[in-house]
Amino acid sequence: MIVIQALLTAKDGKEEELFQELKKMIGPSLEEDGCKDYILHRSIDDKSVFTFYEAWKDEPALQAHIASPHYESYRQRTEDLIETRDVYRLKRI
Repeated sequence: MIVIQALLTAKDGKEEELFQELKKMIGPSLEEDGCKDYILHRSIDDKSVFTFYEAWKDEPALQAHIASPHYESYRQRTEDLIETRDVYRLKRI
């Protein structure tokens, strides 16, 4: 299993717009083959900070997600909304 922790910071004034776009990713992603979990979190202390916790069955499932039309569309729609994006690929130890 591959876990993804994606930490996203919205540009000033774009917090709610980014939040709406991020929520749109949950349903389609959870319906993908190999998606075990896809959870959005928002910082309690800083409303501009979001994180996705994702769990994928294997590398092919993750790559299919990245190549999916809804993911590609999300990346285009959020390009001007995100200040920083840090993505960590994790494995359980």
